[in-house]
Amino acid sequence: LPHRYPFLLVDRVTELVPGERLVAYKNVSANEPFFQGHFPGNPVMPGVLIIEALAQAAAILMSDGQESDLIPLFMGIDKARFRRQVVPGDQLQLKVEVGQKRRNICKGVGEATVDGKVAAQAELMAMFAKREDL
Repeated sequence: LPHRYPFLLVDRVTELVPGERLVAYKNVSANEPFFQGHFPGNPVMPGVLIIEALAQAAAILMSDGQESDLIPLFMGIDKARFRRQVVPGDQLQLKVEVGQKRRNICKGVGEATVDGKVAAQAELMAMFAKREDL
């Protein structure tokens, strides 16, 4: 992933089945920059950042085996649902599975959980582009 702090939202990958599925984790620290404003006195990880964490995990999975000059670009999200809040001290488990692949476009599904309880779910779509075309 080209992402770096403070926008790298995947800490580690624990399972990777190329072309099929991935399991990764994000340890949510009280020191995350977004907690300063979301919300003071009641810190909650923004739902869009949970989706971004899933998209980053999906990018790792979808990139596997691709040529090094291609990078995944997040294209879309469908059926996003938020089920519970994610707060400092939580460990976010990110599970993604590849669905359809056509040409340079991949679709997949992602689920973020905390302690086995679903925090967010979404269908994700990405495309691959050459670095020099960006």
